[in-house]
Amino acid sequence: MSVAQWHDCLLVGYAAASVFVFVMLQFFVKAAYGKHKADQLAWWWGPGVPTRVSWIVMEAPSSIGFALIYFAGARAFDAAPLVLLLMWQAHYFQRSFIYPFIRSVRPGDTTPLLIPAMAFVTNLGISFLNATILSWTEVRADYGAGWLTDPRFLAGAALFVAGYHINRKADRMLAALRKPGETGYRIPRGWLYEKISCPNYFGECLIWAGWAIATWSSAGVVFVLWTLANLLPRALSTHRWYREKFPDYPSARRAVIPGVL
Repeated sequence: MSVAQWHDCLLVGYAAASVFVFVMLQFFVKAAYGKHKADQLAWWWGPGVPTRVSWIVMEAPSSIGFALIYFAGARAFDAAPLVLLLMWQAHYFQRSFIYPFIRSVRPGDTTPLLIPAMAFVTNLGISFLNATILSWTEVRADYGAGWLTDPRFLAGAALFVAGYHINRKADRMLAALRKPGETGYRIPRGWLYEKISCPNYFGECLIWAGWAIATWSSAGVVFVLWTLANLLPRALSTHRWYREKFPDYPSARRAVIPGVL
């Protein structure tokens, strides 16, 4: 199969898998990490690995893998693709190699092996879909120098930056809730946390919606679907968890979209 054929097959596969993943996570099983790990631990999730190591392993393909695939393309040093590469890496380099060391992790916390193993594979596929459209002539979209002033790129980049800001600020506020040595959970307060339980997920959804617009690509749209399939059920589960654990949890808060969901 040619690169273009592989790309098309993966597009269809990830689009279909998004529906399956959403249904499974929403109605049948919660991913066994973080707040929901105790509810879902079973032998088939595999042995626990240190949570920080797990996070690096599952996110690294989205940073290192994306870069390797991107620079294998013949148009890797064109201006517009380079800017889009920097946008992608602004999120995923931080997510892979900085966030694991600043996030709040309970001492001795582990993540079942199946979680990073599945994420490693799926993130590598997503990276292939989105890196090749930027620099590989076999599947590359039209990103000439004029793309950087195209209204679609400008609107998408603005949404990307807004989502990036929301995601980072929400993560910092969550990390600040737990002081060194503490192991319990608290109700997040202030800013968007007064409106929704998961502004971090809301911000990430905006990031990839912005990416889809900025690249104006099927690969970007499929990644938005994949992101929503994973994060919406997670946000709804987290919202329910807060309401069950804290009787005084603010009743007006929604899960992930202010005033909507």
